[in-house]
Amino acid sequence: MTPVALKPALPFPPRLPAEWEPQRAVHIAWPVNTADWPGKYAPVPWAVCEIIRHIAEDEEVFLAAATERHAETARRCLRRAEANLSNVQITVFPLDRGWMRDISPLWVHGPGGESAAVRFSFNGWAKYDNHRLDAQWPPFMARKRGHRLVGARWNGKAVFMEGGALDPNGAGALLVTEECLLDPVTQRRNPGFSRQDYEALFAEWLGISQVIWLGKGIAGDDTHGHVDDICRFVNPRTVVLCREPSGGDANHAPLEENRERLQGVRLGDGRALEVVELPMPAPVVFDGMRLPASYANFLITNAKVLVPTFNDANDRKALGILAECFPGREVVGIHAVDLVWGLGTVHCLTHEEPAAPPRA
Repeated sequence: MTPVALKPALPFPPRLPAEWEPQRAVHIAWPVNTADWPGKYAPVPWAVCEIIRHIAEDEEVFLAAATERHAETARRCLRRAEANLSNVQITVFPLDRGWMRDISPLWVHGPGGESAAVRFSFNGWAKYDNHRLDAQWPPFMARKRGHRLVGARWNGKAVFMEGGALDPNGAGALLVTEECLLDPVTQRRNPGFSRQDYEALFAEWLGISQVIWLGKGIAGDDTHGHVDDICRFVNPRTVVLCREPSGGDANHAPLEENRERLQGVRLGDGRALEVVELPMPAPVVFDGMRLPASYANFLITNAKVLVPTFNDANDRKALGILAECFPGREVVGIHAVDLVWGLGTVHCLTHEEPAAPPRA
């Protein structure tokens, strides 16, 4: 049976912008769920403050606080951190956890200056029960920010998806993993969806013409294979890809397989995909658990690239590689040893809101 999208779909041919394109703001939530960082919550708000401080130097931050009390705590901490509060807009909305990368919609642009926020449904990564408040963030945000919100559906079903599962180049190519989207047993987002379903719905809703399928994600990733921990576009034809040289490390084999998959990939214009190797930090383990520490979980803003660091010898090397990938942007390390206990770092916590496209 040929997959058919449930109409009405978007009234314009969409394009999913890349993260390095002009942004109106970056969205982030004040940490609300202490259980995300059991026994280690105290330093996390200060790490979030540091992320906000860097973004707010050059760009608006749209900060969600679960209660008025959390909003006041955020203001107090941000003042102490000397953040530019004139660039921080705080809104109160109850959240379960608030990992903005995964609960936010994806903005698409049209050729005539149209735009819309495409809402993929959120079900707690098909793993956690506390997701019902987070799932209501997109309509609230769209009203506050003045966006048209449309819900992605395929074959009559809502499509469950998180932003960390996708990485676009802004020119029709998209990185995803089979582990996240196609595993028939573990954390099944959309039971019954095939590779062809995903490729067709990405074309319909996001304007994607080429899906680049990687295999597995990294050890410790409770999302079961989000691509933003392993491989990211840094320009329309170049990706950084994590590599673990130690054969005894759990990440070695899957990352090597992903490297092999990218060899020979050609983009829509026929030119080869360029691949830049990004190191991995030494394993980060806390309370007996391997954590998903990765330099690939960086955030690109209008002026900077914020990169998680782990008190590791490879921190400096990773920052240097990314500085070469982003000429004209300041590359800044964000201490993430405490953040990653929550099983995510800088990119997972944030989501960029693209600037409005120019009118035709």
